[in-house]
Amino acid sequence: MKNTSLKNYSSVTEITLPSLAMYTENTLAKNLWNRSGLSPRDRSLITLAVVISRNHSVEQANHIHLALDNGVKPAEISEIISHLAFYAGWGNATAAAQSVQQVFEERDIIISELPGSDIVPLPIDQQAEDQRAQHVSSNFEAVSQGVVQFTTDAVFNDLWLRPDLAPRDRSLVTVCALVANGQVAQITFHLNKAMDNGLTQPQAGEALTQLAFYAGWPNVFSALPVFKQVFESR
Repeated sequence: MKNTSLKNYSSVTEITLPSLAMYTENTLAKNLWNRSGLSPRDRSLITLAVVISRNHSVEQANHIHLALDNGVKPAEISEIISHLAFYAGWGNATAAAQSVQQVFEERDIIISELPGSDIVPLPIDQQAEDQRAQHVSSNFEAVSQGVVQFTTDAVFNDLWLRPDLAPRDRSLVTVCALVANGQVAQITFHLNKAMDNGLTQPQAGEALTQLAFYAGWPNVFSALPVFKQVFESR
């Protein structure tokens, strides 16, 4: 990735705030996005998770363009938005869909060819899923049977098995959305799942560096003790 790429896509250069433009160019474009701990593709996945899950609408089109240039496939972007509908809310996902439509039209990407319901799901780890489902059911079915049922049927037996976003990447955007929205209590399960799915400890640590800029230092410092605990437990 060239040092000027982020500046080219960032709307901040259109705003007369010289200090913010300076940090965007010098700290983000020339430094953060060129750190070796993550690929540009991973950095785009992380950043997309933030701008979608927090409805940063001004930045969405910029980072969708950048993600495509960094090797994220149109089908993967589609899957990220569908996935985050469950983890960040339907409204944030439908808002992001408008940004995607705009970018895909500009790039002549045919939306009707993106994955829908006609897919071959990934194989499920039935033993792990049974353990998860039993844990959730025993703790929460008396509180909300609907939540328990949809968590099994729609989330873990459907959404997580869709093949057009690799399990490792699906886990990465989930963890990043949780950090970005301050959902600290949910990080332990999903960070362990991400590392089981192939995310390395150095990559997880560097993801926090990327998140600090796009989700804010307070959210990252709230997540740091949870990451530390997971790393030590493994």
